[in-house]
Amino acid sequence: MEKTTYRVSPPGFSEEQWETFNRDGIIIIENALSDVEVDEYLQAIERVSSADEKYREGQHYGRGNIVEQDTVFAGLIDHPRHVGFAYDLYGELLKLHQSQIFVRPPGEKNYNIWHPDGARALPYGVFSPELPLQIKIGYWLTDLPHDKMGNLVVLLGSHRKQYMDGYDTHESTPGEKILCVPKGTITLMHSSIWHRVEPNESNVTRRNIFIAYCPAWLTPADRFQSDPQWLETLNREQRIIMRSYNQPYHNAKPPAKDFPLFLDRETNSDRDEGVYLNHVELHRRKRKTMHEKMAQA
Repeated sequence: MEKTTYRVSPPGFSEEQWETFNRDGIIIIENALSDVEVDEYLQAIERVSSADEKYREGQHYGRGNIVEQDTVFAGLIDHPRHVGFAYDLYGELLKLHQSQIFVRPPGEKNYNIWHPDGARALPYGVFSPELPLQIKIGYWLTDLPHDKMGNLVVLLGSHRKQYMDGYDTHESTPGEKILCVPKGTITLMHSSIWHRVEPNESNVTRRNIFIAYCPAWLTPADRFQSDPQWLETLNREQRIIMRSYNQPYHNAKPPAKDFPLFLDRETNSDRDEGVYLNHVELHRRKRKTMHEKMAQA
């Protein structure tokens, strides 16, 4: 049997980025994508939307579980450009929560009201007040130089708040930040941050991609299970991150073959040395997350 070659975890949060993420609830990374990469993702959006009978030219369009719709989107499951950030949070139980595309054409009523992501009646922050139970990576493929272009609006630092007076409204709120970003920008957003979407009163159609991750034991947001034949087209890490298990409890206790997901980026090891006795099997060992390592530094 051929020996499995394991990948080292791609880069994740720097200390400065982690400080910003915890303070503001969002990180904005401009010039993360080249023009060629932006065009590649735009072409993939065009392929998926034009093949969907629900798509209507000039109307708002959203599609979920896009990683199963196009090979370009499948490549985002474990893309080294961003997956290291998610691995820093969820480690060996990293899971793709959902994948989406949005097309927001001009239209004054084409906006979204204030809300956090995830559960509403009992938000994620109730159960995880320090770390997010979902991180959402946004790929911005359209230049948004000013407001009223379908911009994302966030209330900085609001991921620490369970309540917000503007909830279910579209009213401007003190402390909000309207994201006016160039194409090629990536955002990393805490699931609990309050946000809304501006109306698009420009002559430009906003197009972007969202890839969200969570711990394996949370239910996925855009599928129950993935198509088995499609899973066979993925690499090892992509298949694991999809967490399409036949046994429900594998979401909490994944099978041994799914360990390690990645090797430690600093030590290239599949374990934290000096913690367990040698007889403890790898898939039963707790490995420290980036947050734990930084707290102990």
